[in-house]
Amino acid sequence: MENVINNRNRIHPHKFALWAAMASISMMFGAFTSAYIVKQAAGNWLEFSFPYEFYWSTAVILLSSVTLHYSFSNFRNKEEKKYKQLLIASLGLGITFVVLQYLGWTALYERGVDLKGNVSGSFFYLLSGIHALHVLGGIAAMIVAMLHAYTLKFNVTEKRINRFDLVVNYWHFVDFLWIYLVIFLLMSK
Repeated sequence: MENVINNRNRIHPHKFALWAAMASISMMFGAFTSAYIVKQAAGNWLEFSFPYEFYWSTAVILLSSVTLHYSFSNFRNKEEKKYKQLLIASLGLGITFVVLQYLGWTALYERGVDLKGNVSGSFFYLLSGIHALHVLGGIAAMIVAMLHAYTLKFNVTEKRINRFDLVVNYWHFVDFLWIYLVIFLLMSK
């Protein structure tokens, strides 16, 4: 009996690895934002406004977290059709986020904010670009989840719940990370 209770209280090793990875990614972004603050205080800082694409991308990534959350919920509740539809929507929204980021970078570049100019532009590209790479990792995980959804027989097992839960946790993390970056960049002006 005691062994059963201990197993219930243990975190799954894959989830622990994901949380450890997310902690290290958080530390990396903490270091980047700290360096941003130090460089900004040194002077010679170019102020620029966000192109509207970055605000749209924020709404899109928030919506993608909601749709993925409900996809997972429907998977657990054995509602196959809703689960698959919301998973497709989440993937589409994730891709839309990256496209909007690219359009935002293009708009910034057209305004004269580039990597070679003022360090403020370089920091913006660094922060948003590294984040976009992590989003691409989340999109890859969603593609794998999509392959499982459409190639494996629909069956709600503990293994598949855990696997999908990892995707959902990571996606919520990159969502939260983007919100943090947007708030940080807006407040640091």
